[in-house]
This record gives sequence, structure tokens and C-alpha cells, in this order.
Amino acid sequence: MPPTLASLVHHSALKLTVRAGEDGLDVPVRWAHVSELADPVPYMEGGELLLITALKLDAADPEAMRRYVKRLAGAGVVGLGFAVGVNYDDIPEALVEAARQEGLPLLEVPRRTPFLAISKAVSAAIAADQYRAVTAGFAAQRELTRKALTDGPEGLLAALAAQVDGWTALYDASGAVVAAAPEWAGRRAARLTADVERLRERPAPASSVVGGAGTAEHPEGSDRVELHSLGTSRRPRSALAVGTAAALGTAERYAVHSAIALLTLTTERSRSLREAEQRIDVAVLRMLLAGEPDHARTVAGDLYGGLLDAPFRMVVAESASVSAARTHAGPQAPVPATRTRSSAAALAAADTGGDPLGALAEVVESAAARSGESVLVVPEGERLVVLATDGGAAVAACVEYASALEAVRPEPMTGGDEEGLVVGLSAPSGPIAASTAYKQAEQALSVARRRGRVCVEHEHLAAGSVLPLLADDAVRAFADGLLRALRDHDATGRGDLVASLRAWLSRHGQWDAAAADLGVHRHTLRYRMRRVEEILGRSLDDPDVRMELWLALKATSTD
Repeated sequence: MPPTLASLVHHSALKLTVRAGEDGLDVPVRWAHVSELADPVPYMEGGELLLITALKLDAADPEAMRRYVKRLAGAGVVGLGFAVGVNYDDIPEALVEAARQEGLPLLEVPRRTPFLAISKAVSAAIAADQYRAVTAGFAAQRELTRKALTDGPEGLLAALAAQVDGWTALYDASGAVVAAAPEWAGRRAARLTADVERLRERPAPASSVVGGAGTAEHPEGSDRVELHSLGTSRRPRSALAVGTAAALGTAERYAVHSAIALLTLTTERSRSLREAEQRIDVAVLRMLLAGEPDHARTVAGDLYGGLLDAPFRMVVAESASVSAARTHAGPQAPVPATRTRSSAAALAAADTGGDPLGALAEVVESAAARSGESVLVVPEGERLVVLATDGGAAVAACVEYASALEAVRPEPMTGGDEEGLVVGLSAPSGPIAASTAYKQAEQALSVARRRGRVCVEHEHLAAGSVLPLLADDAVRAFADGLLRALRDHDATGRGDLVASLRAWLSRHGQWDAAAADLGVHRHTLRYRMRRVEEILGRSLDDPDVRMELWLALKATSTD
């Protein structure tokens, strides 16, 4: 620990005597400073032992000494050393009494002890303390490194908690607690999620100090907590919390910095490793979509655990702006183009506040990591493709995230919503049918795009109606063109062919029932249907014609 007034008093070579303020001798001394100014306060930083001979002071004046000592104590000066035998043979009683009233330690410095000796003693003690701190820091670094290599992040957190005599916790990208030490610290750490989320909004590296006020239910909330972002990207992918009863010392600070470096290494893998894993991800997905699940398993090895052996769901996502641009484009190729990791790394490094695909990938990967699931996430140009276990946490997190986005969006999504998200989710599938799952996800994505939804699951499409799919400008234009001649005929007052056609089709061609609905004779209805065939140049005996006419009527039913 740093030098104190007590350690200086017990220094055998200095021969210092305590004349006042005996209760304040355990205060650390930051430096020893000599000043004969009548008011040295403007040059003080706090924590100094001030050494004087009272060359310019009237040390015998009680009122002057009260003002002088009061200002020193208010400036944070921890002690006053008075040299006797220079200007005064003894310390004047006025100064002793003033120091006693303020509780400021007053040390008598004998004539044979130069101020330089006191300064050297303080300097040497500070240097020794710093050396001990550095040595302890290196020892802590070795211990933390050993724990990180043998026991992973959990072992490192436990070792760090012991080093700082407090508790530690690790948060993932979503702000959820991944690990904590000791075990009880998980409850304390969970209450800091909002603080971690605010920290993640700041560019890395970032840190903050949270001082809690303890309560009867949570007395541990009175600790001092430091939050540190982890990672090298602009947006932190995880965070470290360190809770202690007091501010960290130098040795503890070294230990925390070492832990930050080690945790960063464990959470941020090397660029070459990320590039290799990304190439494997793309290759495995290409093989699955090409109908080669056995080759995909061979290439993947144990990288994805049992993901390729259990039922999974395929997710295809686009940003809303890209999705709107593709509304009238042709079908997309189902096999992703080979990409370098650099664009994927740029995606991960970007601020996900303006990158909806990056935010979705972060949510899915965090949920999978917390539940111990394997997940395959492949950025595919302007898309994101995800392969996740059916019924698992990653799929649930994806759906929950999409639902949350939809809940806060006041209106259906438009093409100008550049930060919006459109997601299509396939039905449960297996490796042998991966290409089918991809097509299902694309179909669900297309429906979500046309309906202005954030997420559509393929399983829900069959449970609904096909009619909402007709709410498209191209479909309505086709319907208007198909029925225009009939409506032009009706506009002249020569019959009601459109209403008659609707009634006849709704009754599946049953003449009597349709005529009764219209309130006309069945022969009149037969005549009208012949006029429909003549005007359109199509036969109503053709089921395709009847289907097209019915859909055209439904597509324009709101006109």
C-alpha cells in the first residue's frame, strides 16, 4: 500500500514527532511538498504532506493559523510538517491548537532532518508500492491466463473475483448475463442489464462506473461496479462487470486490464479463423442446398454439433429497403455466392443500430450461445440466411425480435423504411430437404414483403387465405383488364353481366340457385353467361377461365 503519515513517523531515520491529529495518521500520502507561501492551496492537488518553516507566516497568531490550517484541510492536504530550529525554536501553540481543532496531523521535523530526506522517503515508498503493484499485477496476469486456458471464461471470472476481493460477471451482446462469479453474483449482475445496454451504445472501448444504493432486500447493491466493453469492433459484442466494496487499487487495476485483454481474445477470434469459419459456413450451406447433406456433414465435422442431424428451420432475411426493391424483381438464386469474410466482418463491425441484418444475427447468435445451441449464420450479399434448431432458443429469439419490431412500428412497412427488416421462416425440415426449406423461407419472405409484415412463417400461409396475396398492383391491373369489357357493357345499361357472373361462379354454375340470388329467370341468366363468353372470347366451360374470372372478381371486390 502507499506510504502513510504513520509509516513516516515510524521511519527511524526521520525522527518525526506527532504534535496534533494523531487519529489521521493512516491517511495515504501522495507526495511531500515544500512551500513557504502564505496560501499554497492553489498549487495543491490533495493528498500532500506540506513541509514548512513558517518563513512568511505569523505562526503565533491564533486567528491567522486557524484560517491557514482550515484552508489546508479543505484543499485535501493530509498533514503538515513543521521544521523547528529554523524560524521558530518550537512549534507555536497557535498552530498546534489550530491543527488540533481541524484534526489535521501536525508533525515536528527536527533541525537535523532535511526536508529532502522526507521527500526521498515518500518517493521511495511510492516507488516500492508501485513495484509491488506491478509485480502483483504480473502474477495476477499469469494466474488469469492459466485459468482462461484451462477453465475458459468461467474460470477467468472466478480468478478475477478472488483478485479484486469482489464479484465479476460476463454479458453477451444482448446484455444477458453469460457467467458470474461467485454464483450469487448472477442476481446482482442481472440488475445492471440497462447499464450494459447503454454502454454498448458507445464506441468501444468504453467503460463506466455504477454505484448502487443498497436496500434491505439487496444489500449487495451498495457496491461499486465497473463496466467495461469487450471486443475490437466498433460496437461491443460483450461486457465485463467488476463489483467491489471500494475503488480498485493499482494491483487490482492491472488484474482487470489483463482480464479485459484475455476475454477479448476469447470473444473476438482472429481474422484468419473468422475467414476460415465463414468459408466453411458458406460451403456447408451450398452443399445442403445442392442436396448433398452427407458431404455437408463431412465438411462441418463437429462444428455445428447436432444441428445437421435434427429438424431445423431456415430463415431468410432482408432489410426492408432491399426487399422493396426486389418486389418486382425475378426469383433469387437459391445458392449463395462465395464471399470473403471481409464483408461479413464489416457487417459484424458496423453499428447494428443502422444494420437490421447485423442486429438480427446478433440476437440469434446470442440466444444460441446462451442455450448451448449450434446455429449456422451466413450473410448472403444483401440477405442473411440462418439455419437453427426447430423449437430452439435461436428460432424463438428470431420470432420474438421480429414481433417486437412489428409491435413498435405504427404502420405497415414501406419501401422507404431503410432500417426495417423482412423475415421469412420455413417449416421444420431436415438436411435432405434443405433446398425445399430455403424455397419455403423465400416464399414466406415474399409474402411478408407484399403484406408489409416483418416476419411470416411458411407454416402459417396454408392456415390463412390466398386472397390477401391478391392485394398487389400487378394482380389488380390484370383483374381490371380482364373485367373491363364486361364493366363497359354494364355501364351502357344493357345488362348486369359482372354481378351475374359473380353469382353464377359463387354457385358453382348452378343455374337455378344463381338465378334465384339475382331475382331473374334461369333463361335470362343463361343468356347473360353466353354474352360474357362472347365479349371475353373465352369459354366458361374451361376451369382455368372460371378460376381467373373468380380471382379477378375477388381482387377488385373492394372497388
